[in-house]
Amino acid sequence: MVMLQNNYELRPGGGFLGQYAILEVKNGEIISSFVEDANLLDQRITATITPPYPFKQIQLKKWKFRDSNFSPDFPTNVDKAQYFYRLAGGREQFDGVIALNANVFDHILDITGPIEMPGYGTYTSADASMKLEENVEKQFLGEDVPAELKQNRKSIMKKIAAEIINRISTLNNIPKLAEFAQTELRDKNIMIWFKDPSLQSLVSGVHWDGTVSTDWNGDYLMIVDANLGALKSDYWVKRSLDYSVDFTAGPKPIATMKYTYNHTATYGDWRTSDYHTYTRILAPLGSKYIDNSRVKTGGVLSQDNKDFNKTIFGYKVDAVMNHSLDTSIQYELPDTIKADSYQLLIQKQSGIGNIPVTVHIKTNKGDFTQTATLAKDLKLSFQDVEEKK
Repeated sequence: MVMLQNNYELRPGGGFLGQYAILEVKNGEIISSFVEDANLLDQRITATITPPYPFKQIQLKKWKFRDSNFSPDFPTNVDKAQYFYRLAGGREQFDGVIALNANVFDHILDITGPIEMPGYGTYTSADASMKLEENVEKQFLGEDVPAELKQNRKSIMKKIAAEIINRISTLNNIPKLAEFAQTELRDKNIMIWFKDPSLQSLVSGVHWDGTVSTDWNGDYLMIVDANLGALKSDYWVKRSLDYSVDFTAGPKPIATMKYTYNHTATYGDWRTSDYHTYTRILAPLGSKYIDNSRVKTGGVLSQDNKDFNKTIFGYKVDAVMNHSLDTSIQYELPDTIKADSYQLLIQKQSGIGNIPVTVHIKTNKGDFTQTATLAKDLKLSFQDVEEKK
């Protein structure tokens, strides 16, 4: 199964799950493919599954396949996707599941070259995903559009997928294709899960599995957004992170997480408006939110997740178009985080893009600052910054 996710409408697992594909592969060759709108699959689900808490903000009463990737942990989302697929009557037992974010479409066209679709125009790497969004959304807005047309509005994606598969299968530049795949996997634009434990172990070993780390013993941070506005506003939202840890403020270190949302759109239309997200901060298990420390966020909810070995802080954020919004919270880290052996792992959310990061550490020996770009998972220490391979 291939999960086609639009990360311009960001979800914890990458992007809104609007389409999926089923591929049959034999001896390394794709021998059959099927692509369908997730809404059509969801129409076949009759069971009522209660959605996660944040969906109550948008009055969503039933949890279905298209919203199944609500975890930042890809294997968790794979389990949910297969669960909803079976609820819809699907019988296939998948040997593997792959998630692809929308910007992979732009990037692959650098290799295949432009694709011309009669009646739709030419798709190039410069703006293919945005042009596709316009072709399958804009002209189908309004109550006067017949339901049958709306249901089949994404049929063009089947033709594009077939053409991409055909071009890749006949591509002679294998090194360039391998480099492309490695970059997309490293940046979490592509994530892979295999049913075979030995294959999954190989994928996990090179960090292509999209898992939330559970065995890291140092400081930890992962910021996870869930666009609840039902529009593609994430295309215009640029983020930056400033993270500070003060080892001199008390018996336990105090973390200050400042996250800036710069909404660069200057006006609203069918594709964007003010940005509404439910943000979750994953911190080391045992962290404690400091009451009334929040700035420009909704009320903070705290929850310990022992499966991930994390404490999670959640809150709502509303960022207005053509403005920059600085949000922050403070929390107390567990006393297992020590100044003399301080290391920090920052995990990147799939689909988020590159984020400038600044980290400040204050100890009795002085203040230390490091800067980096969160293009992939990062490990930081006082001495150096080592990007996770």
